[in-house]
Amino acid sequence: MAKRTPADVLREARKKDSLAKRAKVLAVVDDMKAKGEPITFLGVAKAAQVSNWLVYAEGVREHIEAARKAQTTGKARERKTGAAASPASMATDLELARAELRALREERDLLKAAVQRGLGQQVGQAGHAELVSRINELTAANQALADKLTRAEADRDGLQSALTEAQDDLISARQALRNMMRDQNRPGE
Repeated sequence: MAKRTPADVLREARKKDSLAKRAKVLAVVDDMKAKGEPITFLGVAKAAQVSNWLVYAEGVREHIEAARKAQTTGKARERKTGAAASPASMATDLELARAELRALREERDLLKAAVQRGLGQQVGQAGHAELVSRINELTAANQALADKLTRAEADRDGLQSALTEAQDDLISARQALRNMMRDQNRPGE
């Protein structure tokens, strides 16, 4: 038995890796086909976690193209047999949805008008002192919310400046690391 050279070992390892990746791509295509997912070259490459050029390689590309063609043929067959919704059916569904939406809007408008009438009657029945009291309550609540907003804006500004400072520190640290790595990688000085 002839002694294997390191080049032979590397060649065999690359061939084995290539065959494994191709098998993974073919398995992903079959899986996508079984699940009914749309098969695209980029989608297969991402799902199989391989480079884009591999899905276009000879032997793999033909398998993907055949699967894509089968999907397209299947969709056309569904349309002919009535398994998929026809454009007329979709148009009918759309028109029914629009009619239901119109009816719901009309109902909403009627309910809104009824609520407005009820609120108008309540305001008309309320006494002057009660209205003044309610206005004062609302004014106090509004002021409390304005104060809370001011505090929140101040907190946001403080956090924003802290973020900017942290980003600056990160940029400085990265630059120092690059400089240190560059100094370390220089041949013996």
